[in-house]
Amino acid sequence: MTKVTSLPADDSTCGWFHLSKPRKARPGHSGNTEARWVVIGAGFTGLAAARQLAINFPDEEIVLIDAQEVGFGTSGRNAGFAIDLPHDIGADDYIGDIETAKTTMKLNLSGQTILKNLVEEHRIECHLRPSGKYQAAIEDRGIAVLDAYRHGLDKLGQPYEMIDGKDLPDHIGTRFYRKALFTPGTMLVQPAALVKGLADSLPSNVTLYENTAITDVDYGEKTVITHRNGRITADKLVLTNNAFGMRFGFLQGTMLPVFTYASLTRELTPAEQARLGGKDFWGVIPADPFGTTLRRTHDNRILVRNSFSFNSDGRSRQKYLDQFVKKHRDSFQRRFPMLPDVEFDYTWGGSLALSRNHAGFFGQLAPNVYGALCCNGLGVTRGTATGTLLADWLAGERNDLIDFLRNSPGPVRNPPEPFLSIGVNLSLKWNQYRAGQEG
Repeated sequence: MTKVTSLPADDSTCGWFHLSKPRKARPGHSGNTEARWVVIGAGFTGLAAARQLAINFPDEEIVLIDAQEVGFGTSGRNAGFAIDLPHDIGADDYIGDIETAKTTMKLNLSGQTILKNLVEEHRIECHLRPSGKYQAAIEDRGIAVLDAYRHGLDKLGQPYEMIDGKDLPDHIGTRFYRKALFTPGTMLVQPAALVKGLADSLPSNVTLYENTAITDVDYGEKTVITHRNGRITADKLVLTNNAFGMRFGFLQGTMLPVFTYASLTRELTPAEQARLGGKDFWGVIPADPFGTTLRRTHDNRILVRNSFSFNSDGRSRQKYLDQFVKKHRDSFQRRFPMLPDVEFDYTWGGSLALSRNHAGFFGQLAPNVYGALCCNGLGVTRGTATGTLLADWLAGERNDLIDFLRNSPGPVRNPPEPFLSIGVNLSLKWNQYRAGQEG
């Protein structure tokens, strides 16, 4: 018997969740149930895996379980970038091996296509737009990153536009940045609205149980998962719960639950929109990975995301919200001095499942137990693609993307505690300091 020692506990102040269309959560599980397939984790990966299992096995019931309400967890808390391009921060040109980069891009594009088709088919109101993204820089180090990435994109044969700082106000309003690299293939989305819509459009042979936190798991020929109101016996178990997969006894000591934080303003008035200028819908990522991400949303709010913490149990901490909202305010004021009276309506945190070698896991964890885990911050597209492909692999399909994922080395093991927490926290502090004005 494996005791699940930590359960998801996200803060209640995510703006994406509260501003998206309300939905009635599905009831939690109770009693004793037997199922052919059980998927744990109803984020992008789990929703994709459950949907594709239902398509591949139309005569079998698929049970999908989440510890919280759908859209409330990690998948509804990100910045809403569905990115197409590879971005290997370990490579000098951010592309690295060209064949690996091409396959990575194919994987990301498959996730984009799946989501775009589902949004259109089920008319999901999530403001999904093919808007591209700006990667912007102010420091010399950031400018060097943009130049390196530009050369990598040349090698990959992908389009981009380099925009000088004097021209950026026509794009994003602010004069803060010295230069930006625009790539057209990114889609921007309201992530909580998308996740809610995906959950409410699942095939009829998927049974979703929300607010059902698993406390114990007994692995064997069949897997018995227990919660406070009952238990479910699974012929085959699929884990799509990212870093919490470690709490289920797998890949222990390999994933890093790192939280990042965001604030969302109130709606801008017409006068404030005029003072801001630029386009009405855009997204900016920083040249430095520890810098500030920005969005202008469909309802004319500004999202500011920066700051990181290592929460080893994967649970939110109120002290970080109180601390980092001040950083958000400073970052906002430096970029948008023309909007001095615009306050934040929401501030929240959301976790990333990272590995030190930037690799995820895809495949079999134990007899009759499988997983697609550790998205390394690319959950929107990568999670959708890997969840779908895992279900196809379990149905016996083989293709180049499945082979690519199966041949991944997987997440490498981390140093033991307390050295891990000391090292990660020092690294986060140093890199955030080093980001300088990019933060």
